[in-house]
Amino acid sequence: MAKNSKKGKRVVKNSTRKTNRLKEEEELAKLQERIDNYDPKTDETSISQFSDLPITQNTLRGLKESTFVSLTDIQKKTIPIALKGEDLMGTARTGSGKTLAFLVPVIESLIRNKITDFDGLAALIVSPTRELAVQIFEVLTKIGRYNSFSAGLVTGGKDVQYEKERVSRMNILVGTPGRISQHLNEAVGMETSNLQVLVLDEADRCLDMGFRKQIDNILGHLPTTRQTLLFSATQSESVKDLARLSLTNPKKIGVSSDQEVSATPESLDQYYVKVPLDEKLDVLWSFIKSHLKSKILVFFSSSKQVQFAYETFRTLQPGISLMKLYGRHKQTSRLETTKKFSQAQHACLFATDIVARGLDFPAIDWVVQVDCPEDSATYVHRVGRSARFGRQGKSLLMLLPLEEEGMLKRLQIHKIEPKLMNIKQKSKKSIRPQLQSLCFKDPIMKNLGQRAFIAYFKSIHIQKDKDVFKVEELPAEAYAASLGLPGAPKIKIKGGESNKEKKNASRQLLALAKAGDDGEIKESKEKEKVRTKYDRMFERKNQTILSDHYLNMTGNKATDGDESDDDEDGGFMTVKRKYHDLNEEELPDLSVPVSKRQAKKALSRKATLADKGNPTKLKFDDDGVAHAIYELEGEDDFKKAGDAKQQKEEFVSKEREAMKVTDLADKEVERQKRQEKKRKRKEIERRKREEEEGYSGDEGETVVTLGAPDLDRDMEYSDHEDEEPASKKPKWFETDTIDSKPKDDFVEYDEPETLEDLESLTARLIGN
Repeated sequence: MAKNSKKGKRVVKNSTRKTNRLKEEEELAKLQERIDNYDPKTDETSISQFSDLPITQNTLRGLKESTFVSLTDIQKKTIPIALKGEDLMGTARTGSGKTLAFLVPVIESLIRNKITDFDGLAALIVSPTRELAVQIFEVLTKIGRYNSFSAGLVTGGKDVQYEKERVSRMNILVGTPGRISQHLNEAVGMETSNLQVLVLDEADRCLDMGFRKQIDNILGHLPTTRQTLLFSATQSESVKDLARLSLTNPKKIGVSSDQEVSATPESLDQYYVKVPLDEKLDVLWSFIKSHLKSKILVFFSSSKQVQFAYETFRTLQPGISLMKLYGRHKQTSRLETTKKFSQAQHACLFATDIVARGLDFPAIDWVVQVDCPEDSATYVHRVGRSARFGRQGKSLLMLLPLEEEGMLKRLQIHKIEPKLMNIKQKSKKSIRPQLQSLCFKDPIMKNLGQRAFIAYFKSIHIQKDKDVFKVEELPAEAYAASLGLPGAPKIKIKGGESNKEKKNASRQLLALAKAGDDGEIKESKEKEKVRTKYDRMFERKNQTILSDHYLNMTGNKATDGDESDDDEDGGFMTVKRKYHDLNEEELPDLSVPVSKRQAKKALSRKATLADKGNPTKLKFDDDGVAHAIYELEGEDDFKKAGDAKQQKEEFVSKEREAMKVTDLADKEVERQKRQEKKRKRKEIERRKREEEEGYSGDEGETVVTLGAPDLDRDMEYSDHEDEEPASKKPKWFETDTIDSKPKDDFVEYDEPETLEDLESLTARLIGN
């Protein structure tokens, strides 16, 4: 009966599975019919919520529980077309909801194609920054919680080996271009033949950051029958070229080409102020002090400026929570800062343009741009962090008078006209004395200020728009004084091109290229004077320790050796160097090796001996002839000795006899060691027993021992060598103390010298 009941349960389960499968197939067929019959021109007005879209109930449930109900403009236009499986090129203003515009079609495409865990990678989403990739992945896990797909996040800053072991089991993969390209090249089990959808989010930013090679590599690994969704806030020529190469007959959704793509949100109030370069930090400090109950995002052009502003403002304590975020942070620190700023109600975040794209920080009140953006697109993305999804927001742009006012004309071309804001001099407060005091007291702060100064000038130098960014007209000394520095640091700028592609290039390729360059023969330049290693050491200015005053004092600034100097005194504690004529023919050859291989050969003892052969030890026979320790016997001599098997048996038997003799000797040595150890242990026990019994140890003193001799105890230890010694302390679970143990059966008395002593001893013995 039990077997029949089990069979009945199995039949019921199989029937329910079949009915559920039939219902799912009917639902998918109805949805596919709705998708095929969709007409963008007529049906677009009838769609206003996600429930109006032809998507599955699990996806609708995930959207509803994540508070996504109404559709935005870009979502109304893109999702129905993407559900049809067509390639798409979507452009919309920042903060318009592009993330859901491609996540919903990705999930639905995998459902309709019946992707399982065994099908491998089916959807790939590429994002330019780690923070944006994390944000996309979080939204994906929220809306897809009721689907059975596996999703993974791969970004830089994490363990590559850990990702390689799991990336082959993912159906949806979200990541940055560099790490995805690395996994496609190196991961063994990563299969892309079943890929259904490729999403390129913020494609213009991916290209601007120097990821073109990585994206080309990714496209080369993917099948051509895929569906590609390309989303961008701007339509540059590079984006159009990428779309031409990766998309097949794409549908262009968004603002048409004859209108402006980079329009800012209507709920955003935009302002600008004219501020001299040496007053920017004062204005920023005054602005933060007057907006302590706000959520502020401050943009700088370089990470060094972010570090300096963060450290100085944190020391001065403006009264609001301060944070910093830039590209060279550790991954854990970046994610922690992003989470804290998102959850904070009143905070100020100093950041670079890594935060300018795609990130959705809730309820930012002000976006302050301390440094001028490089173009109008960067301006739009920066201010787009505020006034998202119809909320109110404000932005403030600081421009240098005369030099950077040309940026206003660039913005007017794109129909962006910020309003001029005047600064009240009463509310403006200068923090220059405090910064000077910080740089004077703390060498680390001074070093940060010097790096911020150099980074700002380099960022202006590499800008392409030379009509707006004029590095030669910047007031260097005044700007250095505003940072609290005693003077303007010297700047060495190599080249004028941006190093974004070099920064995002493969580390292994850079290492190989560097090794190749070092191996080439470099031409030596003639030097007019002799420079010692101490000269080179003092020429490297460690900004945290050395200064111009110190170099003047030690005389390392003018080491020409010119005897016709006007300064005859030579300064304080200075010695002029005199150069003597040297005969180069008499000097040994001390030329520097021209390559790493020659340098290694010259400096390594093992490498120098390689040409002469490895050194070997020798031994001398009775006649004084040297022989190697291990000499090979000649073949003829070996054959004369007899058969090989017989020689082997003789050798083995000989070695066996020798081993027996050696074993006997080793056993004897071991026995002697045991005897010595036992003797030492007995000696220690005897001394301790004598101390307990009152042995004084003075010479000439006679001690009489009455009772049983101590031979029994010695025999006991000789018979039981492995037992614990008597002097060992009792364990914690032993209740008896040392005093409670039975005492030995003998009594000790001094030898009687007189008749009275003998009578007293007799009485005591009788009493015992």
